[in-house]
Amino acid sequence: MDNSVLDTLILDLYDIQAVKFGTFTLKSGLSSPIYFDLRVIVSQPSLMNQVSRLLCQRAEDAGVKFDCVCGVPYTALPLATIMCSEKGFPMLIRRKEVKEYGTKRLIEGTVRPGETCLIVEDVVTSGGSVLETAQVLQREGLRITDAVVLMDREQGGGARLAEDGITLHPVISISKLLDVLVKAGRIDTDTAQRVHGFIRENNTFRPTTENGSSAAKRVCKELSYTARAELPHVHPLAARLLRIMEEKTTNLCVSADVTNSEELLHLANCLGPKICILKTHVDILQDFTPSVASKLRELADKHRFLIFEDRKFADIGNTVKHQYEGGLYQISSWAHLINAHAVPGPGVVKGLGAVGKPLGRGCLLIAEMSSQGSLATGSYTQAVWKMAEDHSDFVFGFICGSKISDKPEFVHMTPGVQMQSGGDDLGQQYSSPYSVIYCKGSDVIIVGRGILSSSDRVAAAEEYRCAGWEAYMKRLSESNQ
Repeated sequence: MDNSVLDTLILDLYDIQAVKFGTFTLKSGLSSPIYFDLRVIVSQPSLMNQVSRLLCQRAEDAGVKFDCVCGVPYTALPLATIMCSEKGFPMLIRRKEVKEYGTKRLIEGTVRPGETCLIVEDVVTSGGSVLETAQVLQREGLRITDAVVLMDREQGGGARLAEDGITLHPVISISKLLDVLVKAGRIDTDTAQRVHGFIRENNTFRPTTENGSSAAKRVCKELSYTARAELPHVHPLAARLLRIMEEKTTNLCVSADVTNSEELLHLANCLGPKICILKTHVDILQDFTPSVASKLRELADKHRFLIFEDRKFADIGNTVKHQYEGGLYQISSWAHLINAHAVPGPGVVKGLGAVGKPLGRGCLLIAEMSSQGSLATGSYTQAVWKMAEDHSDFVFGFICGSKISDKPEFVHMTPGVQMQSGGDDLGQQYSSPYSVIYCKGSDVIIVGRGILSSSDRVAAAEEYRCAGWEAYMKRLSESNQ
């Protein structure tokens, strides 16, 4: 890419105040000495066209292969539109919210599962907006491998995206921008140094391992479930689950959302051979007794599956401790694993761990949810990952829409799975087994209505088991070629 063209572009952006220097409060609450407002370029048609062409050129120079393009709402939408109009690329539009009428879709355009979509963004700081768009597209069965961006603030966004298998291709870096503006006399060296200092002190990304070895891991071959179970630091319950999955050739978790105990036990018995986990909601059972839990454990031992009580603990440590070990349900006495929200802070994990660790139990943190409009995205998901890292003696995985950590010790479980992607009238968003396991890199599919609403639940469970396992084998085979 011609440096003189980039230099001119940077000066033009400065002249129209798309980049400003001073004191600005960012969305995160931080006080920044630099601010980018690239929305102003929509009133500069020639500049819009130039930026769009440079984004295309950046993707071409990097050898990026893709089938369609999607811009992150909202500033990148007109950029993506011009790129697609000039180059003839199919375009997809991501909505930030679902319409309450019509198709109620989050993605507009013709979606072809299995195709690769290039994401376009204007500015990247943490990479959160790109990830949110990627996750929505992945739920539709699309593959996301690359993103082009006009401006990279160099605060860890590229590394964070790389953790999720997305390569960032910036047209301009903040270092390049500052260098050009200083040489042109637009800003002085003191201003540039203040910005450099702010960038260094406010990196948004923490590598997967303390020694920064995550980059090396990304180029390694993917480990099988069995190989992951043998890792030295894997949680014992995670190791047990991974071995069950490999031995039974299943990554299927059935969500047994039923309201009477007889049906729950019948499901556990007839579907037990097909599953690695049975997910329960015992608080909706109308006739729960301790003997039900005892019988459930017997069936789990008989058919070799784990019991996951989907309690979604979300209170202070002392409260969740009592909820977990006492009351009517005495969850800690029979459920192998539970889950929790990170909103209360680390106290929720400490409280649950005080009960569960001595019993050999494990916890999943809710990093993302499959419901439309969920707030479990972006910075929240990053905070969940950090909490899991800090409490890996009890937390061994995530409830998430797609893989959020490259550490093979962590297990990723994805809810809202049906054979056909889509949604319901209550905001549930569905992804296919192929999309979840192959495209998004998750480990376990959680299926509820796709099986429970079938006239032949055993046959439906076998169909999902086969689909999930085939997607895993395809992912494993291709990564090891």
